[in-house]
Amino acid sequence: MNKGDLVNEVAKVVCSKKEAQAAVDCVINTITKALKKKDTVTLVGFGTFKVVKRKARKGRNPQTGEEIKIKATKVPKFVPGKALKAAVK
Repeated sequence: MNKGDLVNEVAKVVCSKKEAQAAVDCVINTITKALKKKDTVTLVGFGTFKVVKRKARKGRNPQTGEEIKIKATKVPKFVPGKALKAAVK
């Protein structure tokens, strides 16, 4: 499923596809803004979006085999909730 498919599913519940597109965009933008502020977004039963720090580490250039340093960075992480895990089993 891609974003367009998700919009079509939401459109079945709301009045129009235009409103569904706006709703999906709003949810995605709100989660993104919260993560930029390093907030955690918890959707009970679905999961949690949060920002985690990834330590600096050594890597390898696959073309040359040369060892390189990879800088520390912050990355978004999703942790599925209990209900989502149970639904997927």
